[in-house]
Amino acid sequence: MNLQQKLAAQREKFESSAPSEAVEIMHRATEDLRQSGMVERAVKEGDKAPDFTLNNAYGKPVQLKKRLNQGPVVLGFYRGRW
Repeated sequence: MNLQQKLAAQREKFESSAPSEAVEIMHRATEDLRQSGMVERAVKEGDKAPDFTLNNAYGKPVQLKKRLNQGPVVLGFYRGRW
């Protein structure tokens, strides 16, 4: 089973067990995001990230450029507080 199939199965499982109001809200929010143009502006696989420095979990600064000099880097993006 590939990733798309796993995601579809997870979505189906959620939608069959979640309250219909919650599912409707999620579908509406997803469509709102699509309509906003965010999908077209989102970073795509293979896009180059600008250099930046952020603090790690221990409060120490980490610079992307320095990490890339050590090898490949995987970036994870989180919305943060709701």
